Amino acid sequence: MQSRNPVLNRSSAFAPGQGQAYPGAAPYGQPAPYGYGGSGMPPQQQQGAPAASRPMTLDDVIVKTAITLGVVVAAAAVAWWRVPDTLVTPVFLAGALVAFALSMVLSFSRKVNPALVMVFAAAEGVFLGIGSKFIANWSGHSDIIVQAVLATMVTAGLTLATYKYFAIKVTPKFTKMVVIGTMGFAGVLLVNLLLSLFGVHTGISGFGPMGLLFAALGAGLAVFNLILDFDLVEQGVRHGAPQNEAWRAAFALTVTLVWLYWNILRILAILRGGD
Repeated sequence: MQSRNPVLNRSSAFAPGQGQAYPGAAPYGQPAPYGYGGSGMPPQQQQGAPAASRPMTLDDVIVKTAITLGVVVAAAAVAWWRVPDTLVTPVFLAGALVAFALSMVLSFSRKVNPALVMVFAAAEGVFLGIGSKFIANWSGHSDIIVQAVLATMVTAGLTLATYKYFAIKVTPKFTKMVVIGTMGFAGVLLVNLLLSLFGVHTGISGFGPMGLLFAALGAGLAVFNLILDFDLVEQGVRHGAPQNEAWRAAFALTVTLVWLYWNILRILAILRGGD
């Protein structure tokens, strides 16, 4: 199965049949000859190799994802506590626009740029911090932030456990359904945004019943996208993707996790808004 993920498929290392990035990389569907990492290199050679010349490992993806999410959290905290009330709206919009623009650049770049990933994470954090504060203030329950973070971590962990221990097979049909569903969801949100500019409010981005329905749908799609991300990262490790591609995987996982958190936060805010 060739990757249909618009982020990860920019590298041939994530796509079976596109050639192996390193000699000795295990063919798709076969165990790696030296176990963990799937690089096809003896452990002593892999550990001693320069970062730029060795294949990506699962540890690389975990570390890069942790760094990226750390920047998101740090920027969100600064935006929450340090942005003056008079600048909240312009800073919020600037963060959203910069994050969106960089996500497009990173999604369609053949070569990932770690510096741009960090800038994206900072912009995403600013958007997330101010947006989270607004939602918490609207609901009247600031504790929903912690609840949403914990729920996101638990959901991601359960999704990973389900993917690994139940040996979920990501088929082309499954991938196609998730991608079409995600694009359709994004298209509806875009149309809703355009309608809101002309004073037409559908309620799907609000805090009513329709907003709850779409937040639940968005959280569900985020879970399915996490499965695609896990599968494609596994493919990249198995095929010996270059070590720098761990930043691309970290970016993709960060986007999905932030999306999951945002929808869970909205669900909690709507459910507790009347308390």
